Amino acid sequence: MTSAPPSPVPPASSPAAPGAAPSEAAAIVLPKTSESPQLLRIRHSMSHVLAMAVQKLFPRAQVTIGPWTESGFYYDFDNPDPFTEADLKAIQKEMGKIIARKLPLERIEVSREEAERRIRAQNEPYKLEILEGLSEPITLYTLGDQWWDLCAGPHVAHTGELHPKAFALESVAGAYWRGDEKRAQLQRIYGTAWETPEQLAEYQRRKQEALRRDHRRLGTDLDLFSIEEEAGAGLVFWHPRGARMRLLIEDFWRSAHFEDGYELLYTPHVADLSLWKTSGHLDFYSESMFGPMAVDERQYQLKPMNCPFHVLTFASRLRSYRELPIRWAELGTVYRYERPGVMHGLMRVRGFTQDDAHVFCLPEQISDEILRVLNLTERILSTFDFRSYEIHLSTRPEKSIGEDAVWELATAGLVEALDRKGWAYKVDEGGGAFYGPKIDLKIEDAIGRLWQCSTIQLDFNLPERFDLHYVAADGSRCRPIMIHRAIFGSLERFFGVMVENYAGDFPFWLAPEQVRLLPVTDDALPWAEELRGLLAAAGIRAGIDHSGDRLGKLIRNGEQMKIPVLGVIGGREAETRTVSLRSRRQGDLGSVTADALVSAAAAANAGRLATLALA
Repeated sequence: MTSAPPSPVPPASSPAAPGAAPSEAAAIVLPKTSESPQLLRIRHSMSHVLAMAVQKLFPRAQVTIGPWTESGFYYDFDNPDPFTEADLKAIQKEMGKIIARKLPLERIEVSREEAERRIRAQNEPYKLEILEGLSEPITLYTLGDQWWDLCAGPHVAHTGELHPKAFALESVAGAYWRGDEKRAQLQRIYGTAWETPEQLAEYQRRKQEALRRDHRRLGTDLDLFSIEEEAGAGLVFWHPRGARMRLLIEDFWRSAHFEDGYELLYTPHVADLSLWKTSGHLDFYSESMFGPMAVDERQYQLKPMNCPFHVLTFASRLRSYRELPIRWAELGTVYRYERPGVMHGLMRVRGFTQDDAHVFCLPEQISDEILRVLNLTERILSTFDFRSYEIHLSTRPEKSIGEDAVWELATAGLVEALDRKGWAYKVDEGGGAFYGPKIDLKIEDAIGRLWQCSTIQLDFNLPERFDLHYVAADGSRCRPIMIHRAIFGSLERFFGVMVENYAGDFPFWLAPEQVRLLPVTDDALPWAEELRGLLAAAGIRAGIDHSGDRLGKLIRNGEQMKIPVLGVIGGREAETRTVSLRSRRQGDLGSVTADALVSAAAAANAGRLATLALA
């Protein structure tokens, strides 16, 4: 994990960080399946125990696939009746009995004919289809002498290695066979399994904390956004409060890019279908694109990417090597077809705005430009309190384009930039795109989850496809290096991650309503209105609670909406032209003058601060 230079961060249990998890959360490290061979064996074996238990309790249930996941396991079943919560409890109890019997899990190699004979004897049509896609040798794993499945392993030696109090069944969801909505709908039972009961308890605590932070619930509770099914799935409606926050994010993003030497572009939402043929998207990305539309006897396509538009802008006139590097950025809305089962709040939608940027540079400029992008990425993400990152460098895959010398130069440029930055990174050998190597950056949130956001990719493909060139110092025509770069990834997804990171308790500078004035009596209302006007004139987002409720209810209403600062105005405050302040993060701030409040709030906005600094 790479961290930015240290900055004062309060303990997670401190009042200064009301949205954070308890500080003892860091005491138990939860390993990932991919990082722990034993955990992989435990979870893979537990999926077989699950399937055996289901088929004992529900003899008509047919099994399909049952892999491990990063936090547990699942198995897909074709069962005539839907599984209920009561069924899950019964299945979990039966799994405990299987574990207690210490049944061996044994690997057996069989011929294809023998495997088919066994499957037909059990009348398992899904296993037959799985068998068709397997190459020899065919391996089975038996669980005792009562149950078996096609499987390559690995597994524990016997079920006695599975702790009976370190697993739990979690939920049932629908899943299509082979992920194809035109095929049978199955029931997927999810479970989690760990090495110790303490790990399970910590996982369940973190899961509850994640539910508390769920951006979909908070988006409704705080009136930030909605997805209206009447308009279409995966399309986001930004409400006034969320739109105000989005504008603040966009304005900061633009100013940071102007300061870093970028210029802004605005490009169309559609283009002639031929553009997507030239770019290659029609050949390699068509399943994720909406269908074309006919206009004036031409076929137009909603854009799934901004890249070809920036390429056309570069090609609009002849460029000189003296102009490079050229840095162009755009908050460009794109449209991609996502399957109904994978859309999730703001995290995966069909229309979203990418914070795209493209740098066109000379080969010898790669390292400097990548370092510049890394510095800008750190500046922007740390403003939203993301300061710990996991970095991955992905190198040339087997199927790729471009000359070896160019790949080596590009990869060396990425490595040099990361080394100059001083960030540790993992190498994903062969994990690059077919058109160039890349750097991916995952951000860690307040409860330790990693989110893929930023990416930096070098591209030799589009400059070739669109025949881009610049005039070199010797007068020859040369291809530029193209760098794709996104810091948020998309505004929608980043917004969702940010909501969950803060648990909806936003820092002062970012909150949609920064100050809410609470007039206790009608006589206090004129001063409240005047004070709101003074705050608004200084660019401070202030509101007034006109409900006329008792003070306790007024405060509770403000706290439920997570307003950073509440200002109580009674008769004494109206007479002295002051306001009594209550901060979510700082507690009681006492009575202050209007000038003091306006000055402190304006300074917090200018410095993008979480709290007020009152003299």
